[in-house]
Amino acid sequence: MTKIVAVAVLAAMTMLGTVAAVASVAAGTGGRPPQASVPHGGVARQEVSRKQYDILIGQCRYPKTAEARQRCRTQVREQYKVGAFNPDLDCRTYSGISVCGVLELSAAQRSCVEESVNGGLTRRRAEVECYAFR
Repeated sequence: MTKIVAVAVLAAMTMLGTVAAVASVAAGTGGRPPQASVPHGGVARQEVSRKQYDILIGQCRYPKTAEARQRCRTQVREQYKVGAFNPDLDCRTYSGISVCGVLELSAAQRSCVEESVNGGLTRRRAEVECYAFR
């Protein structure tokens, strides 16, 4: 009886291990649990490609004040890390300006977006152009 129970437990553990391994491979973690580094703010950093990261850092040149530009770069470093391409990160290029993610627009920039959208521009393009040029 003890041998039967031991074999049943071993079979169950093997089956659970196989299910966990298959699930981790399907999730793209290659058999290891997903690793998320957590900065001081307590939010997991998103993995992005080098190109996406460079765009995120590069878009920090558009805020009007040195303080805002520095805050932007700090936020990028805290929220993103270079790794694999992130298909969920919204990146776009208009008028030669590339940006990724949600843009923090000032009141004047939001007004510019509304005016541009009412004039026929798409919201995405208006956000990029108003962010960079206003």
